[in-house]
Amino acid sequence: MSNGNQPSAADLQEINRRRDRLLASIALSAGIGLILALPFALRAGAEFFLPLTAALVIAIALVPLLEWMERRGIPSGLAALLALIGFLLVANTALVLIIVPATDWFAALPQRLPKIQANLAPLIDLYANLQRFVDETVDMIASGPVAAAQASAVDAPRSLLQFAATSAPAAFIQMVFALLIIYFFLAGWTRLRRRTINSRGSFDGAMAVARVIQNVVDATSAYVITIAIINSCLGLAVAFALWVIGMPSPLMWGGIVALLNFVPYFGPMLAAALLGLGGLMVFDDVWVALLPAALQIGFHLVEANVITPMLLGRRLTMNPLLILVSLAFWGWVWGTPGALLGVPLLIIIQTVVAAAGTPDIAGFLFEQGTLTVPRRKEND
Repeated sequence: MSNGNQPSAADLQEINRRRDRLLASIALSAGIGLILALPFALRAGAEFFLPLTAALVIAIALVPLLEWMERRGIPSGLAALLALIGFLLVANTALVLIIVPATDWFAALPQRLPKIQANLAPLIDLYANLQRFVDETVDMIASGPVAAAQASAVDAPRSLLQFAATSAPAAFIQMVFALLIIYFFLAGWTRLRRRTINSRGSFDGAMAVARVIQNVVDATSAYVITIAIINSCLGLAVAFALWVIGMPSPLMWGGIVALLNFVPYFGPMLAAALLGLGGLMVFDDVWVALLPAALQIGFHLVEANVITPMLLGRRLTMNPLLILVSLAFWGWVWGTPGALLGVPLLIIIQTVVAAAGTPDIAGFLFEQGTLTVPRRKEND
C-alpha cells in the first residue's frame, strides 16, 4: 500500500485479476451446469425443441435459395413462401414414394414369414441350434405386434395433408409449428441478419458476426443440399438396379436407401438389412434374395469412398468420432429424427466454435489465463 490507504497500481492489478477470475469461475460453473442439464431439458421438451430445431436446420439449408430469389427482385415474403412450397413438394413426393408402398409390404409380412423361413432354411441348417430360436421368433412375430398391426391397419397417407389430417393432434400442431418457423425465419432472414450485424458496437465486431452467420449458412446448406443430391442419386441408382433384377416397388426401396443414408454408418446398415428382408419375402432362392442387399452395399461403398469425398471435399470433412458421438447423443435425445439432425447440428456447432474460438480451460485451471483465447485467424 502507498500514500496512506490508497492502493498501489500493483494492488489494483491484483484485485482486478482476482475479480476476473471470480467472474470466470462463476461462468465456468454455470456453463458446466447448463451443459449437464441441457440434454435432459431437450429430451423432456422434445415436443417443442424437436420441431423447432428441425425447422431451423431446414430453413438454414433453404437460405441460399431464398437469397437467389431475392437477388432477382422477388420480395422476401414471396420468396420465403416459394421456398417453403418447394420443400413441401419434395417432402410430399418422398412420402408418396416411400410410405404408401411400405404399408403394403408391412401388411404382407405375416403371410410372407413362412417363405422367409423356407429361404433361410439352407443357412439355418448350418446352425441347427438356432432353429428353435428362429421358430419361436417367427411364431412370436406372426401372432404378436405384426399380426395386431395388420388387423388394425389403415390406409397409408397419400400426401402430407392427409398425413396431417390422420395424425394425432400433437403431431399436427408440431408440423404446423415447424412450417411456420421455416416461413417466418426465411421471410425475416435478411432483416434479421442486417439488424444483428448493425447492433454491434464496432466494425470488427460487425464483421465477425457477419462472418459467423455466413459460415454457418454456407456450411450447413452446402452439406444438406449436397448430401440430399448424392442420396437422391444413390436411391435412383439402387432403384434402377432393383428394377433390373425384378424387385417389386423399386422406387420405394430407393427412397428408403436415400433417406437412411442421411444417418452415417448406421443408416446404410439398416437399409441393407431391410433390403435383405424384402428380398427374402419376394425371391425363392436365398442367394438371389440377398442380391438386393448386396447391390445396395456395393453402391454405398462407391458413394461413401469416392463420390461424397470428391464432392464435399476437405472443407466439410468431419472427425468420424465426433459424428458417432453426435449421432448417439441426438439419437438418445430425440430418437430417429435426432439421428437425422445429428450431422447438420454438428456442422453448425463446429462452425460457430471455429469462428468464436475455444475456451482456455487448461490456462484457467492452472492460473495462467481466464476462459477465453483469441479467435483464430481466417487463414487458420
